[in-house]
Amino acid sequence: MERIRIIDLFSGCGGFSLGAHQAGIDVVAAFDNDPVLASSFPINFPNVKMHIRDVSDLKGEDLRTENGKIDGVVGGPPCQGFSAIGKRIPADPRRQLLQEFFRVVKEVRPSFFVMENVGGLAYADARGELDAALNLVCEQYNCLGPITLNAAEFGAATDRSRLFVLGTHKDECESLTVSDFNKEKRPCETVKSAISDLQGSAFLGEENGFDVWKITAEHEVSNYAGSLRARDECFTGHRTTQHCVRVVRRFSELPQGGLDKIGRHRRLSWKGQCPALRAGTGSDRGSYQSVRPVHPEYDRVITVREAARLQGFPDSHLFHPTTWHSFRMIGNSVSPFVAQGIFRVISGKLQYGEAETAVAG
Repeated sequence: MERIRIIDLFSGCGGFSLGAHQAGIDVVAAFDNDPVLASSFPINFPNVKMHIRDVSDLKGEDLRTENGKIDGVVGGPPCQGFSAIGKRIPADPRRQLLQEFFRVVKEVRPSFFVMENVGGLAYADARGELDAALNLVCEQYNCLGPITLNAAEFGAATDRSRLFVLGTHKDECESLTVSDFNKEKRPCETVKSAISDLQGSAFLGEENGFDVWKITAEHEVSNYAGSLRARDECFTGHRTTQHCVRVVRRFSELPQGGLDKIGRHRRLSWKGQCPALRAGTGSDRGSYQSVRPVHPEYDRVITVREAARLQGFPDSHLFHPTTWHSFRMIGNSVSPFVAQGIFRVISGKLQYGEAETAVAG
């Protein structure tokens, strides 16, 4: 059977693409207009054509000509304009990219699409924009959503809920239902199962700007951590933040699950999940760093690699040499665990449709 082929819009560091590969789906092209947030994509996915382009400039006919058969269009348009913690300015130009995503879907005419965003997109002051965008495709597609999927329910160690809208072409694929995703749900994992084995790792040096570490200490390894470890047990992005004495003292007084009232840092609990990691802003919007949670045991915020583990990225996945940009990448990404679950469901629907067509013929 032919492998399913998709394009990834607003790809960032590749959460959607990673989940697709893990589900046996080929990503034939990826697009993002931020060269920093997408900088590691070609390294992590060397066989995917990565384009630094504005989605507004893409044309369906060109995409089909350049990439051949496209079964799916996936992506997470910028969510900052719809975020409940943002200003939610109707004139924010980033909000227009939601419409552009569905325009591309209409022009490409894939068998399915998957759109991810924040829950604020379903609020009353934004729902009209979502409905207007869906009107571009609703005649050709059976649409499901908006629905909310939580990464914790798909096996990630983070309590991260996101809004999804999915569609399947009426002539090519069976409709999706909310219950279809129940079979992909997994038991909740904990912070301990995700990151405890990283304690005591040895610093090996730098390579191409990345700090390189190796797991050396003897720790009990959970199935979760074991599935994300690299074969050589090496990884990047584990530099710790050096806090001033005053901040360290504040963190030392925080119990697990407690909240630092000044910096609003939540201390993680070994037995709980990590709250949703936020991205912060780029240099064009003030270079604000997101508030990071505090390690359950050490009096510091978590490292990039610890954040990646909690989100569901394997240790082999590279982000950016700087901590700030790496957290922006992770905070903006779809958990690969959720993406894989979604693609597994859709793959089953497409295969079912092809089998039915063969029998009917």
